[in-house]
Amino acid sequence: MKRSDPETTTKVPFSEFNLSEEVLKGIESAGFTHCTPIQELALPLTLKGKDIAAQAQTGTGKTATFLITIFNRLVNNPPTRRRGPRTLIIAPTRELAVQICEEAELLGKHTEFKALPVFGGVDYVKQQKALRKGADIVVATPGRLIDYMKRKAFSPKGVQILVIDEADRLFDMGFIKDLRYILRLLPPYSRRQSMLFSATLSYAVMELAYQYMNNPQQVRAAGKKITLEEIDQTLYHVGNDQKLHLLLGLLKHEPWHHILIFSNTRTGVDMLTFKLKANGYAAVGISGLVNQKKRLKIIQGFKAGKIKILVATDVASRGIHVEDIDTVINYDIPQDPQDYVHRIGRTGRAGKPGRAITLACETYVYYLEAVEKFIGEKIKVEWADDSLYEEDRARSYHPVRKKAPSRRSAHPGALTRSRRTNMPKRFQPKGSKA
Repeated sequence: MKRSDPETTTKVPFSEFNLSEEVLKGIESAGFTHCTPIQELALPLTLKGKDIAAQAQTGTGKTATFLITIFNRLVNNPPTRRRGPRTLIIAPTRELAVQICEEAELLGKHTEFKALPVFGGVDYVKQQKALRKGADIVVATPGRLIDYMKRKAFSPKGVQILVIDEADRLFDMGFIKDLRYILRLLPPYSRRQSMLFSATLSYAVMELAYQYMNNPQQVRAAGKKITLEEIDQTLYHVGNDQKLHLLLGLLKHEPWHHILIFSNTRTGVDMLTFKLKANGYAAVGISGLVNQKKRLKIIQGFKAGKIKILVATDVASRGIHVEDIDTVINYDIPQDPQDYVHRIGRTGRAGKPGRAITLACETYVYYLEAVEKFIGEKIKVEWADDSLYEEDRARSYHPVRKKAPSRRSAHPGALTRSRRTNMPKRFQPKGSKA
């Protein structure tokens, strides 16, 4: 099935651009026929080697925009003798890095160039060997990339193309210092092409762009309305004590196939996962506490359709790119208004309709005003009647608390009370009680 949809694409076909045969074949293999708005605006500039700072939401085709540019330039400019990557893509999360590599594999199917993901939480030595072996495109998170730069496993000297993806998220996650460190070690901006993509082109983002890019042209695909028009947004006001009952009712009475539920906290994810399982829903939870190997396995299962309900914190809001998520539920209203956009952007992708349901309880309703101000519209309110509430059949939930580390394990060499009492009194620390 073609991934390009006439409702979300323009009348400009990719065949109008001066693209290499290998790249055109990759675009055709991916199911793309016509450009999305961001592609129509950005490709005429990027294919000429211009630097851009682009404002575009997730699900609008921005990843394909920079990948098409990268592959076309690599094909038309054979590699030099210098070893090392020619393209560096910096992403804020591990999940996004994996997603970019998967799309690169699809679009670059008919080229000889491969993308290598580099991020923490996986085998350090194995990644290091892969880097030393050589890669044309490196897609990396900042922390792990800096480690390899310091160990000389990654050489930035041969980078000809730089992409900073989701720059606003990199700022939000505290990567600004790491990002500046990496950019200072790259070749001068006059000797490379740079592309920056962000949901919002804030003052801080543009300051970075003007400092480390070659007169970047601003490209804005989004209009005044930030959220995607294909998403039907609904808000329910509900009390804290009835919130779970309403969620269970929505799952029972509303049509859904692939659903993503967001909670603001890890504890909330654990509680919801437990409750949903106890009520007969095969839900899986994912948060920052889940180790990287398990997280990737869960996300792959969700993409493959083996997992129908995924409960997540915002750690997943930028890393899950699944085209058939039909419903997103904000069990909690996010504290950061931008996170609302990133969350609901998981649905309504590739031209498909999507639905976003938000539950406004006493705890988080205070963040609603900021969200509506940020998206520039009021979210449609619906009122749930008694028939929409379902009884919770689960037993009481008691979160599992990890034991605090002992004094000995927290401070090597520290004396525990039992050791003190067994010592001769003259050797005991002053103030200790025998």
